[in-house]
Amino acid sequence: MARILLGVSGGIAAYKALELIRLATAAGHSVRVIQTPTSQRFVGAASFAALTGAPVLTDEFERDPARGAFPDQAPPEHDPLSHLELVRNADAFLVAPASANTVAKLAHGLADNLLTSAALAARCPLVVAPAMNDAMWANAATRANVQTLRTRGITVLEPGVGRLASKGEAGAGRLPDPSVLLAAVEAVVPAAAGGPMEGLRVLVSAGGTREPIDAVRYVGNRSSGRMGFALAEEAAARGAHVTVVAANVALAHGPRLNVVEVETAAQLQAACEERFGDCDVLLMAAAVADFRPADPAAVKLKKEAVGASLSVAMERTPDVLSGLASRRRDGQTLVGFAAETGDEAVRYGRGKLQAKGLDAVVVNDVAAPGVGFDVETNAVTIVTAAGDHPVALATKAQIASTVLDAVMALRGASASAQAGTSIS
Repeated sequence: MARILLGVSGGIAAYKALELIRLATAAGHSVRVIQTPTSQRFVGAASFAALTGAPVLTDEFERDPARGAFPDQAPPEHDPLSHLELVRNADAFLVAPASANTVAKLAHGLADNLLTSAALAARCPLVVAPAMNDAMWANAATRANVQTLRTRGITVLEPGVGRLASKGEAGAGRLPDPSVLLAAVEAVVPAAAGGPMEGLRVLVSAGGTREPIDAVRYVGNRSSGRMGFALAEEAAARGAHVTVVAANVALAHGPRLNVVEVETAAQLQAACEERFGDCDVLLMAAAVADFRPADPAAVKLKKEAVGASLSVAMERTPDVLSGLASRRRDGQTLVGFAAETGDEAVRYGRGKLQAKGLDAVVVNDVAAPGVGFDVETNAVTIVTAAGDHPVALATKAQIASTVLDAVMALRGASASAQAGTSIS
């Protein structure tokens, strides 16, 4: 089932949001509510809190007692920023009713309250259900704002036609029935909700780090991030909440991915360390530099000043994966990736598995045709304690599916082993 973040803006139609919550929770969905201050003139926060079983937030500076968690989640140990954490956990964000004022703010990227700030930060699908007087709905400014939102890929529902709030008035502007609103949300939530990885937090690293030589030049590698993003998209499609630490990746991605952009190995390390404690599965697919310039120049080095040759002293970078593995907790599954060349590739991968205490290492020979960096296909061997599992040349999306099947098998075996230990 899905986690639905409901944003309620001002308007008499706010009462319909109560029925929407009743329908959504009866269908098994988990709901959190954000209200604008004006909406509370029509429906109080206590009503929404009673139906959702979760705190209702209105102010950007208001502390969230649930720390961004939905009713089916355990809160994190720290106090995150509510507008960021709520949308990070949400499978879909529905604004219903969306007043003309809120529609205008969303179209122009304004973030002057908690609802609009959350919408601006949302990577999950956004559904907007306008409700207003028919004259306001027909106004050229409103029509332009709606078109802007739709052009950006946001789902904007057509309001219903009928009696309006003002006595004696009728026309287009009614908030659709709650059952229609719920169907619209369910239509944009991928099959992920209720999928085999639902509830799991997956941390993926992708791409290749760049280590500066000077203000312009860097030492890097040819990793495009395609394999890492294929893993992230597949995990999201299976219901996981996915964060990608992306090093210099220029790929489009789906709205369900929370992407953290980094450049250097140090930045990637910091980003992964910050998020590692909360993750259930780590997929370390990024190509992290083993060495970096020891003393990068703060300005561009001029060839006239350097002369005929340039020597750059290099130093080792920290082993990010080993550092994370040393901090692992029970219940985490750690998967490394090894881009190797030659006949000894799998043996090197097995050494990495043992030396770093991982659950699996995905090895590929990047010298083989159609395999490796910046291509759509790959061929790998999944190395685990139980043995080696070769996967023939296929698209990276297909490889990602096979890798995640192996991850879930490892997690199932680990859970069974722990249960057996407890029984004995």
